Amino acid sequence: MHLALAQIAPTAGDVPANERTAHDAITTAADRGADLVALPELWDVGYFAFDDYPDAAQGLDGPRLSAIADAAADHGIAVLAGSVVEDLGASADAGFDTPASAGYANTSVLFDAAGERHLVYRKHHLFGYDSREADLLVSGARLDTADVGGFTVAATTCYDLRFPELYRELLTRGVTLVLVPSAWPYPRVEHWRTLARARAVENQWYLGAVNGVGEQGDSRLLGRSTVHDPWGTPIASAGDESTLVVADLDPERVRSVRASFPALDDRRS
Repeated sequence: MHLALAQIAPTAGDVPANERTAHDAITTAADRGADLVALPELWDVGYFAFDDYPDAAQGLDGPRLSAIADAAADHGIAVLAGSVVEDLGASADAGFDTPASAGYANTSVLFDAAGERHLVYRKHHLFGYDSREADLLVSGARLDTADVGGFTVAATTCYDLRFPELYRELLTRGVTLVLVPSAWPYPRVEHWRTLARARAVENQWYLGAVNGVGEQGDSRLLGRSTVHDPWGTPIASAGDESTLVVADLDPERVRSVRASFPALDDRRS
């Protein structure tokens, strides 16, 4: 399977411009032969544009995600639209299962190449330090998976990388590829590199960490989107510029690493 990570630069608060950037990235990924493309955290509004969250928020069946679903179908490519600000009240009114009847969530949605919704993930661990995320948003509770290109795929988000128990739970659900939309800023470069690689090594799966780039207020996103294979080897990566990271993934690689070095068999409960 060909995986693309869309390392783009969201403009804080400019939702129309960010929508155009996201759709351009999807088109480019499809043109380059990708089977699945992942967008970064809060590509719609910009992570640090906290005051703009309420105005940007839409339900799961709102026009923003509907347009992403249409783009997936038009280009024949699966898209992880992760993440966007979700209006939980609008989603609940439309009949979706939500963790609260009102409020907002940091939500990733996976659409298949026909534009059908197969996975909804709401960020579990909300960042409290030097951020208003924990005050503005509701934590997620569900862990969905989806089958894409021979992989069992799950999504987590940014700060979740610091909590390995979440990934162990995904392992018990048969996951072989995790996508991590992020808005990881400078100066925490080594944390980003180490945590993403560790989650791949300890679970012996592929992990695609897709970060944003550019300035947002007083913060600067550090990019460095990377695909790690089940041995922890970075097989595709970027610097801190806008770009598309593309990697070839093979489900057999997961099986061979787990068979040749069966550390997971020695886990103790």
